[in-house]
Amino acid sequence: MQKTASIYDLSFEELSALLKSWDEPDYRVSQIWEGLYRHLWSSSEEFTSLPKILRQKLVDNYSHDKTGIEGRPSFISLQPIKKQESSDGETIKTLFFISGGYTVEAVLMRYTKRRTLCISTQAGCAMGCIFCATGQMGFQRQLTSGEIIEQVLYYAHQLELESEQVTNIVLMGMGEPFHNYEATMAAIGRLNDPNGYNLGARRFTISTVGLVPGIRRFTSEHSQINLAISLHAADDILRSQLLPINQKYPLEQLFSACLEYIQVTHRRLSFERALIQGVNDAPEQAHLLAQRLSVFRMGGSTLCHVNVIPLNPTQKYGGHASTHQRALAFQSVLERSAIPCTIRLRRGIDIQAGCGQLAGQNIRA
Repeated sequence: MQKTASIYDLSFEELSALLKSWDEPDYRVSQIWEGLYRHLWSSSEEFTSLPKILRQKLVDNYSHDKTGIEGRPSFISLQPIKKQESSDGETIKTLFFISGGYTVEAVLMRYTKRRTLCISTQAGCAMGCIFCATGQMGFQRQLTSGEIIEQVLYYAHQLELESEQVTNIVLMGMGEPFHNYEATMAAIGRLNDPNGYNLGARRFTISTVGLVPGIRRFTSEHSQINLAISLHAADDILRSQLLPINQKYPLEQLFSACLEYIQVTHRRLSFERALIQGVNDAPEQAHLLAQRLSVFRMGGSTLCHVNVIPLNPTQKYGGHASTHQRALAFQSVLERSAIPCTIRLRRGIDIQAGCGQLAGQNIRA
């Protein structure tokens, strides 16, 4: 059998078919599945309940040349090559080497009651958002579902050593999740599996730059996964300047898809806005955004929320982060229009924790 990129690329059904082809009894499937996702075992030697012959088959087919815990061959294909920790110790960013000579990033953010991961779905990104380090990098390749999962399991294992666990996962790292739709949803499905990793659907958030077909497809699946839209501007001229994808899917199409999502799922949407000094942070822009979002006020409730965050600076974009005062003024306009708005803290600025920044450094090196 040809070695797969990762054992984590296999669905439960695919793993079952594999073991059947090896003439293994059905209960071995659940043993391996629970070992991978519930116990976080990453080496065949940790599966002590399996016969030696089966453990060797797993090594032959799915272990990688890099060594894992205590020098054992590992199922994990991602190789951590660089780690940075913020000065306050609350943010840790890891750069992983993946096949093909590319790198991807994942970030752990510690909050009072949450341990949130920001993970990647692609190496690079084809969307070309001008202020984003990943967009400046260009598209390199899709991640497999297994490579998406492995980012989570890497940090889950680290947290387990500290008697902690992952509480939330945001797919807001490198790449556009809906540009890699099948792998993204397959990865979430496995991590959500109650017989495996068992992280609740509402603890996931997918962030899209506004791929309308992806939003409509996601809507049709009636998922409980949270959805966030990277908006950044409320008029087509400015948004097209910042996010080239807006030329293909302008705001009228985007808001139509968003409204359909709310009407079908009855779930609240989040809109993300990086505040750039003198570009998109003026009160006039806030008023325009409030007007756009008024369509989401239904039955006395506003089924959307705006997250604003001062821009994370990148070397290839000359814009600067808005001041806190301008962010507060922006927030005030929205709240007076009954649009909930939160000013998010920028995490890990001292380690350039914005998506793509560490990978970009590695390319330049």
